[in-house]
Amino acid sequence: MWLFGFVYLLFWNNHRTKGTRIQTVHRLVSYLFICSVCDGTCRKKPRQRLISSHHLVSIKTLWGLVTYQLHECLSETATLTLQLSEAHGPVLTVYLGPQRVVVLVGYEAVKEALVDQADDFSGRGPVPFLMRATRGYGLAISNGERWRQLRRFTLTTLRDFGMGRKGMEEWIQEEGNHLVARIKSNKAAPFDPTYYLSCSVSNVICCLVFGQRFSYDDEDFLLLLQSISKTVRFFSSAWGQLYNIFPRLMEWMPGQHHTAFARIERVRDFTMMKIKEHQETLDPASPRDYIDCFLNRLSQEKHSPTTEFHYDNLVSTVLNLFLAGTETTSSTIRYALSVLIKYPKIQEAMQKEIDGVVGPTRSPTMEDRKSLPFTDAVLHEIQRFMDIVPMGLPHFALKDITFRGFTIPKNTLIIPLLHSVLKEDKMWATPWSFNPQHFLDENGKFKNNPAFLPFSAGKRSCVGESLARMELFVFLVSLLKAFTFSCAGGPESIQLKAEYSSFANVPRRYSIIATPRWE
Repeated sequence: MWLFGFVYLLFWNNHRTKGTRIQTVHRLVSYLFICSVCDGTCRKKPRQRLISSHHLVSIKTLWGLVTYQLHECLSETATLTLQLSEAHGPVLTVYLGPQRVVVLVGYEAVKEALVDQADDFSGRGPVPFLMRATRGYGLAISNGERWRQLRRFTLTTLRDFGMGRKGMEEWIQEEGNHLVARIKSNKAAPFDPTYYLSCSVSNVICCLVFGQRFSYDDEDFLLLLQSISKTVRFFSSAWGQLYNIFPRLMEWMPGQHHTAFARIERVRDFTMMKIKEHQETLDPASPRDYIDCFLNRLSQEKHSPTTEFHYDNLVSTVLNLFLAGTETTSSTIRYALSVLIKYPKIQEAMQKEIDGVVGPTRSPTMEDRKSLPFTDAVLHEIQRFMDIVPMGLPHFALKDITFRGFTIPKNTLIIPLLHSVLKEDKMWATPWSFNPQHFLDENGKFKNNPAFLPFSAGKRSCVGESLARMELFVFLVSLLKAFTFSCAGGPESIQLKAEYSSFANVPRRYSIIATPRWE
């Protein structure tokens, strides 16, 4: 029944207008959700799920539980998931199409899995969209020896080139100055900050990986950033999740996924071109960046039968770093500007604190953070409230796993629901409200919260976490030091609900006004 309805709606959709297609996606999502609920509730003899001394709640939702109404607010899904976990515990079994998925809900369950049982839960799930995009190579979706070799090398190399250190801070400060200058050139006229922010953030990762930055006027670079942005938007849309659930079927169907893969190939071609340039100019004694270091290692281990340092892994790992290092951080800064326009008193309080510590002339440093507790608290709350990757990338049971008395069978997808951690009642005073006090003590000093896990935790936590933290702080403080942000429609016109919610919470775009604070 699912397959018939899916094919019928997809072909019917192909003959409708663009405006009707959005409605069709809603119908399709609703149809699949209803079918899955009916299938799960009407089956007299449900299939046996996980082997356990207890019974896991078994909800065959196909798509509904975790990604219910993907174009709507994710809070509906979170509310349903949290309600189910209250009734049945923090370990839930769902089905995404034919794939069994275990969802871990809440800080305690997620921490116990990812940190306390880090080895058991270090596997990465085979996400079809990413498998196709990377051709099965690279760091992000690898497992076993490939993952261990690439992760160790990537962390070491990025640190050697300054990630999380003073040298990298200076690169970010310089890029922040370029960003401020470009925004000033608008002369307080309304503008969409999306690609300015993408350029600035991407240039930081480009310095690390490619050894160069690009001009904000470089049309080829801008087209590349547009491809990245549109790919992430697609991956977080209903159609992107349809591909992950029915990849083989979708390969034969018309749709936006073909355009998305064409965009990825454009980024891949750019990456391969840069690698070729590095091969032609490589000086093994003086590596300039990540690509040079990888090429050196490739040459050193070319006769090793167990090496993972080969061309395909180089291309896909650079692609991983370029994509991940651009869109998530730039989207978070863009969302931060929306938050500060929505709450002008918070923006004013941050500026007052920044003025007293940094002043109007020098660039902010990470050392300033301890003297800017309110600013730091707001930045943390922005990340918590935005919840940039609500489900994270799925983990995978590479073997049978014993967890809280349950046996999670080999080849089960595992989703540590980061959304449930960042919005858990037990861990946050007002989880569904934007509240910087979550990160301030009674004396106004910054305080951390163990449930602050936007970068996930454990062995599969974000490789670029320290870089992202530095970028968010330096860029945002640089912007608030230089400008006051507003929009023509006023604070009431800003909606903080994501435009797309699935893999990522993609913030809405607004035309904003940046009024210089110092002449």
